This record gives sequence, structure tokens and C-alpha cells, in this order.
Amino acid sequence: MTDAISTTNAPAAIGPYSQAVRANGMLFCSGQLGLDPATGELSGDTGAQADRVLRNVRALLEAAGAGMSDVVRTTIYLADMADFATVNEVYARHFEEPYPARSTVAVAALPRGGRVEIEATALLPDRR
Repeated sequence: MTDAISTTNAPAAIGPYSQAVRANGMLFCSGQLGLDPATGELSGDTGAQADRVLRNVRALLEAAGAGMSDVVRTTIYLADMADFATVNEVYARHFEEPYPARSTVAVAALPRGGRVEIEATALLPDRR
């Protein structure tokens, strides 16, 4: 059984997809950009966007009854690999050890001109 999770505390989907989907005790969060959910605008530089991205991820997790410590895997998409250290610094402020498994890849471009996008997969607390 699956169900869509949505919240106004994260940006609305900008295409035909769910903000997140709960399935079999897991939460699959769609990639989040550094969009402010109130304005729909990108937040500042790469560091500000990364912080906003992770606050958006947190909002989706909370809407499903989970938290950042429940995240088991992330994928980070960067418009420029030169931003790797900046994003790492912000990422480390949002997660604690043991950190989720993670991949980071450079992409040619991100929607809306974003600098960073992060998707996350979490194990819901009642399944731990």
C-alpha cells in the first residue's frame, strides 16, 4: 500500500509527481530544490539553497511522522561540483552520525536554475 505525503511547509510539486510517497514502512522524498515554500523563489547562493533544500526535506519527513535521523539514503545533485564543500558543510549541520548513505553527482542543469537538489529515503519510525 502506498500513499502520497504532502505539506505546505515544502514547495508544491512543479510537475506530475508527489512531494513524497510512503510505501512499506519507507518514505521516498522527491528531489527538493532550494525553493522557499511561501514564495516559490530560490534561496540565495548555493549554501542558502542547500539549507533551504534540507529544511524542505525535514518538512516532508515531519509530515510523515519522521525526522532527519530516520533518513537512510540521500542523493545530492549539484549544478557545479565546485559547490561540493559548501553543500557538505550545510549537510553536516542537518544530519548527525550515523550519517545516511549518500551519492553526489554533477548534472548539466537543475530545474528553475537551482544549484543543488537532494532526494531522501527514510525508514519510518514505526518500522525501526
